[in-house]
Amino acid sequence: MYRLNKWIQNTLLAVIMACSMTALYFSTPYAFLKIKLFHIPVLFIIIFIFSIIIAEDVRNSFKKVFRFNNRDNKRSIWQVGVGMIFYFTQVGIVEVFFRSWMEPELGGMPLYLVVAFLNAFIMTVIYEEIFYFEEMNQTN
Repeated sequence: MYRLNKWIQNTLLAVIMACSMTALYFSTPYAFLKIKLFHIPVLFIIIFIFSIIIAEDVRNSFKKVFRFNNRDNKRSIWQVGVGMIFYFTQVGIVEVFFRSWMEPELGGMPLYLVVAFLNAFIMTVIYEEIFYFEEMNQTN
C-alpha cells in the first residue's frame, strides 16, 4: 500500500508540473508549442516524461522544507500536502485540456477553482481513509 501511495503522489505531481509548464507556454505565439496528438499537447507529453523522473525528488524536497519527518503529529501536514496535490492537479488539467471550463464564474471567481477546491477536499478525506491508517501502522 505504501508503494501505491507513493506512486499515486508522484504521478499527480508529475501531472501538476507538466500542466503548469504546458499552460505557461501554450499562450505563446509559437505554433510548434501548440501541436497536439489525439487532443493531448505534445509539449505536455514531453514535460510529463521528464517530470515523472524528478517527481520523487520534488516530493522529498517538500517534505524537507516543511520538516515533515520532525513533526510529532504528521496528520495535519499530510492532509494539506495531499489536498494541495489534488487541487493543483485538477486546476492544471482544466487549464491545459478543458480551457472552455475556465469561463464560467461564481460571483467573480472562476467556477473551476471552486469546484477543484471542493473536489480536493472530498478526495483528500477519501484518500486519507485508504492510505493514512496504513502509513500509521507501518511507523508503529
